[in-house]
Amino acid sequence: MLSHAQIWNALDRLAERNGMSPSGLAKKAGLDATTFNKSKRITNDGRERWPSTESVSKALTATGVTIDSFVTLIEGTKRIVQSVPLLGFAQAGHGGYFDDAGFPAGSKGWDEVGLPSVNDEHAYALKISGDSMKPAYRDGDIIVVSPEAQIRKGDRVVVKTKDGEVMAKELKRRTTKIIELQSLNPNHVDRSFPASDIAWIARIVWASQ
Repeated sequence: MLSHAQIWNALDRLAERNGMSPSGLAKKAGLDATTFNKSKRITNDGRERWPSTESVSKALTATGVTIDSFVTLIEGTKRIVQSVPLLGFAQAGHGGYFDDAGFPAGSKGWDEVGLPSVNDEHAYALKISGDSMKPAYRDGDIIVVSPEAQIRKGDRVVVKTKDGEVMAKELKRRTTKIIELQSLNPNHVDRSFPASDIAWIARIVWASQ
Protein backbone atom coordinates (compact mmCIF):
# COMPACT_ATOMS: atom_id res chain seq x y z
CA MET A 1 0.00 0.00 0.00
CA LEU A 2 1.25 3.45 -0.88
CA SER A 3 1.81 5.87 1.96
CA HIS A 4 1.27 9.60 2.10
CA ALA A 5 5.01 10.12 2.71
CA GLN A 6 6.03 7.92 -0.25
CA ILE A 7 3.98 9.91 -2.74
CA TRP A 8 5.21 13.30 -1.55
CA ASN A 9 8.81 12.09 -1.32
CA ALA A 10 8.56 10.86 -4.92
CA LEU A 11 7.39 14.31 -6.05
CA ASP A 12 10.28 15.88 -4.16
CA ARG A 13 12.70 13.53 -5.92
CA LEU A 14 11.09 14.30 -9.28
CA ALA A 15 11.62 18.03 -8.70
CA GLU A 16 15.20 17.47 -7.50
CA ARG A 17 16.14 15.37 -10.53
CA ASN A 18 14.97 18.19 -12.79
CA GLY A 19 16.89 20.88 -10.93
CA MET A 20 13.78 22.40 -9.39
CA SER A 21 12.13 23.01 -6.06
CA PRO A 22 8.63 21.57 -5.47
CA SER A 23 7.29 25.05 -6.24
CA GLY A 24 9.24 25.16 -9.50
CA LEU A 25 7.89 21.75 -10.48
CA ALA A 26 4.33 22.91 -9.85
CA LYS A 27 4.79 26.01 -12.00
CA LYS A 28 6.38 23.99 -14.81
CA ALA A 29 3.36 21.67 -14.70
CA GLY A 30 1.01 24.64 -15.09
CA LEU A 31 -0.25 24.41 -11.52
CA ASP A 32 -0.41 26.94 -8.71
CA ALA A 33 3.12 27.45 -7.37
CA THR A 34 2.11 26.24 -3.91
CA THR A 35 0.51 22.96 -5.05
CA PHE A 36 3.45 20.78 -3.99
CA ASN A 37 4.68 22.89 -1.08
CA LYS A 38 5.24 21.08 2.20
CA SER A 39 2.77 23.39 3.92
CA LYS A 40 0.05 21.93 1.67
CA ARG A 41 0.62 18.33 2.71
CA ILE A 42 -1.12 18.48 6.07
CA THR A 43 -4.41 20.32 6.68
CA ASN A 44 -4.86 22.83 9.49
CA ASP A 45 -6.62 20.19 11.56
CA GLY A 46 -3.78 17.69 11.08
CA ARG A 47 -5.21 15.48 8.34
CA GLU A 48 -3.00 14.20 5.53
CA ARG A 49 -3.58 15.92 2.20
CA TRP A 50 -2.68 13.83 -0.86
CA PRO A 51 -1.68 15.23 -4.27
CA SER A 52 -4.38 14.80 -6.88
CA THR A 53 -4.00 12.33 -9.74
CA GLU A 54 -4.30 15.28 -12.14
CA SER A 55 -1.47 17.22 -10.51
CA VAL A 56 0.84 14.19 -10.54
CA SER A 57 -0.01 13.51 -14.18
CA LYS A 58 0.77 17.09 -15.15
CA ALA A 59 4.08 16.96 -13.29
CA LEU A 60 5.08 13.78 -15.15
CA THR A 61 4.10 15.26 -18.50
CA ALA A 62 6.01 18.48 -17.80
CA THR A 63 9.20 16.61 -16.93
CA GLY A 64 8.91 13.87 -19.54
CA VAL A 65 8.93 11.13 -16.88
CA THR A 66 7.03 7.88 -17.43
CA ILE A 67 4.76 6.36 -14.82
CA ASP A 68 7.20 3.43 -14.51
CA SER A 69 10.01 5.83 -13.61
CA PHE A 70 7.75 7.59 -11.11
CA VAL A 71 6.95 4.26 -9.46
CA THR A 72 10.69 3.79 -8.95
CA LEU A 73 10.74 7.13 -7.15
CA ILE A 74 7.77 6.08 -5.02
CA GLU A 75 9.47 2.84 -4.04
CA GLY A 76 12.46 4.83 -2.92
CA THR A 77 14.93 2.81 -4.94
CA LYS A 78 18.40 3.72 -3.86
CA ARG A 79 19.88 6.33 -6.18
CA ILE A 80 22.99 5.27 -8.05
CA VAL A 81 25.85 7.68 -7.50
CA GLN A 82 27.67 8.81 -10.63
CA SER A 83 31.10 10.41 -10.50
CA VAL A 84 31.06 13.51 -12.70
CA PRO A 85 33.62 16.22 -13.54
CA LEU A 86 33.22 19.39 -11.45
CA LEU A 87 34.16 22.92 -12.47
CA GLY A 88 33.56 26.35 -10.98
CA PHE A 89 30.87 28.21 -12.92
CA ALA A 90 33.12 31.25 -13.32
CA GLN A 91 35.75 29.10 -15.02
CA ALA A 92 33.35 27.65 -17.59
CA GLY A 93 33.72 30.58 -19.95
CA HIS A 94 37.47 30.12 -20.25
CA GLY A 95 38.94 28.17 -23.12
CA GLY A 96 40.04 24.56 -22.87
CA TYR A 97 37.33 23.14 -20.62
CA PHE A 98 34.77 22.19 -23.30
CA ASP A 99 34.87 20.95 -26.85
CA ASP A 100 32.82 22.51 -29.65
CA ALA A 101 29.77 20.39 -28.77
CA GLY A 102 29.75 21.44 -25.13
CA PHE A 103 31.22 18.23 -23.70
CA PRO A 104 33.93 18.39 -21.03
CA ALA A 105 37.35 18.37 -22.67
CA GLY A 106 40.36 16.83 -20.98
CA SER A 107 40.90 16.73 -17.24
CA LYS A 108 43.03 19.79 -16.54
CA GLY A 109 41.23 22.14 -14.16
CA TRP A 110 38.36 19.73 -13.54
CA ASP A 111 37.67 18.27 -10.11
CA GLU A 112 35.35 15.31 -9.49
CA VAL A 113 32.23 14.83 -7.38
CA GLY A 114 29.84 11.95 -6.73
CA LEU A 115 26.20 12.86 -7.38
CA PRO A 116 22.92 11.05 -8.22
CA SER A 117 23.16 9.35 -11.60
CA VAL A 118 21.63 11.19 -14.56
CA ASN A 119 22.31 8.41 -17.07
CA ASP A 120 24.61 10.55 -19.20
CA GLU A 121 28.28 9.61 -19.34
CA HIS A 122 29.07 13.14 -20.52
CA ALA A 123 27.27 14.90 -17.65
CA TYR A 124 29.27 17.36 -15.58
CA ALA A 125 28.76 19.59 -12.55
CA LEU A 126 29.20 23.33 -12.13
CA LYS A 127 29.57 25.04 -8.78
CA ILE A 128 27.67 28.32 -8.53
CA SER A 129 29.54 31.37 -7.31
CA GLY A 130 27.93 34.66 -6.31
CA ASP A 131 24.29 35.65 -6.02
CA SER A 132 23.44 36.53 -9.63
CA MET A 133 21.22 33.43 -9.97
CA LYS A 134 19.25 33.74 -6.73
CA PRO A 135 16.67 32.63 -5.77
CA ALA A 136 17.01 29.68 -8.17
CA TYR A 137 20.63 28.94 -7.30
CA ARG A 138 22.73 30.23 -4.43
CA ASP A 139 26.43 30.64 -3.92
CA GLY A 140 27.94 27.17 -3.40
CA ASP A 141 25.08 25.21 -5.01
CA ILE A 142 26.09 22.51 -7.48
CA ILE A 143 24.17 21.96 -10.69
CA VAL A 144 24.50 18.94 -12.96
CA VAL A 145 24.38 19.59 -16.69
CA SER A 146 23.55 16.93 -19.28
CA PRO A 147 24.69 17.72 -22.84
CA GLU A 148 22.64 14.80 -24.15
CA ALA A 149 19.32 15.61 -22.45
CA GLN A 150 16.45 16.78 -24.62
CA ILE A 151 15.72 20.48 -24.15
CA ARG A 152 12.20 21.90 -24.08
CA LYS A 153 10.70 25.32 -23.50
CA GLY A 154 10.75 26.13 -19.79
CA ASP A 155 13.82 24.01 -19.03
CA ARG A 156 16.69 25.50 -17.08
CA VAL A 157 19.80 25.44 -19.21
CA VAL A 158 23.44 26.45 -19.32
CA VAL A 159 24.32 28.39 -22.45
CA LYS A 160 27.70 29.34 -23.84
CA THR A 161 28.03 31.98 -26.53
CA LYS A 162 30.75 31.97 -29.17
CA ASP A 163 32.21 35.01 -27.37
CA GLY A 164 32.82 32.81 -24.32
CA GLU A 165 30.00 34.06 -22.09
CA VAL A 166 28.42 31.30 -19.98
CA MET A 167 25.07 31.73 -18.25
CA ALA A 168 22.34 29.71 -16.54
CA LYS A 169 18.87 30.71 -17.71
CA GLU A 170 15.43 29.32 -18.51
CA LEU A 171 14.72 28.58 -22.15
CA LYS A 172 11.90 30.88 -23.20
CA ARG A 173 11.89 30.30 -26.96
CA ARG A 174 14.11 28.55 -29.47
CA THR A 175 13.88 28.63 -33.23
CA THR A 176 16.38 28.05 -36.03
CA LYS A 177 17.15 31.78 -35.96
CA ILE A 178 16.85 32.95 -32.37
CA ILE A 179 17.21 31.79 -28.77
CA GLU A 180 15.38 33.69 -26.03
CA LEU A 181 16.39 33.16 -22.41
CA GLN A 182 14.63 34.18 -19.22
CA SER A 183 16.78 35.19 -16.26
CA LEU A 184 16.51 33.15 -13.07
CA ASN A 185 17.11 36.29 -11.01
CA PRO A 186 14.31 38.88 -11.43
CA ASN A 187 16.90 41.65 -11.02
CA HIS A 188 18.64 40.59 -14.23
CA VAL A 189 17.27 41.22 -17.71
CA ASP A 190 16.21 38.46 -20.08
CA ARG A 191 18.55 37.76 -22.99
CA SER A 192 18.04 37.09 -26.68
CA PHE A 193 20.66 35.82 -29.14
CA PRO A 194 20.81 34.91 -32.82
CA ALA A 195 21.12 31.12 -32.90
CA SER A 196 24.38 31.52 -34.82
CA ASP A 197 25.93 33.27 -31.78
CA ILE A 198 25.42 30.25 -29.50
CA ALA A 199 28.29 27.77 -29.14
CA TRP A 200 26.22 25.23 -27.20
CA ILE A 201 23.25 24.84 -24.89
CA ALA A 202 22.70 22.02 -22.36
CA ARG A 203 19.96 21.20 -19.88
CA ILE A 204 20.32 21.42 -16.10
CA VAL A 205 19.06 18.09 -14.78
CA TRP A 206 19.87 18.27 -11.06
CA ALA A 207 20.71 20.80 -8.36
CA SER A 208 22.07 20.32 -4.84
CA GLN A 209 19.44 22.51 -3.18
